[in-house]
Amino acid sequence: MVQHQLRRRGISNERVLQAMATVPRHEFVPINYRHAAYEDRVLPIGWGQTISQPYIVAFMLEQLAPQPGDRVLEVGAGSGYQAALLGVLCQEVYALDIIESLTERAGATLQRLGYDNVHIVTGDGSLGYPAAAPYNRIIVAAASPQITPPWEEQLTEGGRIVAPVGSQGIQQCVVAEKKQGELQVTESIGCVFVPLLGEYGWQPGRQS
Repeated sequence: MVQHQLRRRGISNERVLQAMATVPRHEFVPINYRHAAYEDRVLPIGWGQTISQPYIVAFMLEQLAPQPGDRVLEVGAGSGYQAALLGVLCQEVYALDIIESLTERAGATLQRLGYDNVHIVTGDGSLGYPAAAPYNRIIVAAASPQITPPWEEQLTEGGRIVAPVGSQGIQQCVVAEKKQGELQVTESIGCVFVPLLGEYGWQPGRQS
């Protein structure tokens, strides 16, 4: 996976590559899809949610540029796979998901595998997690119509947000850096994520 799917497609951050070589992705994939765990494709994890393809995970982590001493917020914990990667890369991770069944399973998997610096929380990810703020880095694994005000408020000066922003159909991966209290936003690649549900996310019946 690392050699053929990530390095060959331009991922060069050695810390990210090492984390992805270390964290067992198959442990976060339902048993009936484990044969495909290291293929470069999206896989279903139940409740209408997915685990992202390895390349997009690596790309977004490289854009995030997490540092060993960072406190990180992940919005859209899903299977817990990216939270585990962040646990290797950073000091402390808080990962949110609005679907309690997913957080229970992800939390159990992370605990079983020994990722003690990763905390899984059930809640509205569009609101961030003020109880543990501020964060040096925020990464979003669900399609959002915007960089939400709570994320901006909970980000440290000099911090960075990486998120898929756009419509429910297609998004742009954006990188937002907080400089002198303001976000400076740049766009990178197109991507497709499941919708972010919540106060600042998508509401039932809202399509664009």
